[in-house]
Amino acid sequence: MTLVHVLLATLATGLLSVLAAALVSVTLLKGVVHRLVSLSAGLLLATAVLHLLPEAMESGADLHGLCATLLAGLVGFFLLEKMAILRHSHHYEGDGHEHEHGHDRHEAGPGGTLILVGDAIHNFADGVMIAAAFTADVGLGWLTAVAIAAHEVPQEIGDFILLLNAGYSRGRALLFNALASLAAVAGGLVGWFALSAGDSLKPHVLMLAAASFIYIALADLVPDLHRESRRARAGWLRQFMLMAAGILIIAFMTHRLHAH
Repeated sequence: MTLVHVLLATLATGLLSVLAAALVSVTLLKGVVHRLVSLSAGLLLATAVLHLLPEAMESGADLHGLCATLLAGLVGFFLLEKMAILRHSHHYEGDGHEHEHGHDRHEAGPGGTLILVGDAIHNFADGVMIAAAFTADVGLGWLTAVAIAAHEVPQEIGDFILLLNAGYSRGRALLFNALASLAAVAGGLVGWFALSAGDSLKPHVLMLAAASFIYIALADLVPDLHRESRRARAGWLRQFMLMAAGILIIAFMTHRLHAH
């Protein structure tokens, strides 16, 4: 039954985020994406700190080993991003130029294949993390899937724009994005079978998932929010409120899970 949850969550996380990216009007992207970025930062941080880290630490595994895994994960995600394997593209300026980590329309054009490869690798890793969360607890699995989906929507919007810039038609961009999203299902399957065979790996994968969420929130989303607030000084309060809303959502769901 857990495997069914893993398949449903990974499929929904990938395909629904791609569909949302396709449905959002380009003229609305700036406001929608930045609001989603603020909300998803809160969701990711709260899921990591309130769920994934405690679940891993309460497993009985060696605490020093788990902390080493967390540190290795943070450093590893930094290296992956530097090698352009891990991609978090969600920047949209609304002035006719799209940006992804400082690359403008002309620079991003030839990178369509790299965008898709990076997206597929990222989605595969997301699938493994979702599987790890489900093998620990079904409620934690769905919380993890929700947090990942909240981040995937602005990321897929950014990837969708970059694929259009690379010369893809809207139909082809949507199709290839959808195919790349299916890597999450493959990651979920691999993660579920691997973790079912070895429970000792589960807390370490949960720590890697927490490292991923913390890294994405603090190294990618928060700097983007700082850039936006410098352009619109009054926007920091809205950012804070949306981030707090994401944290409160996870805190409320945590309370409900513990109550049951």
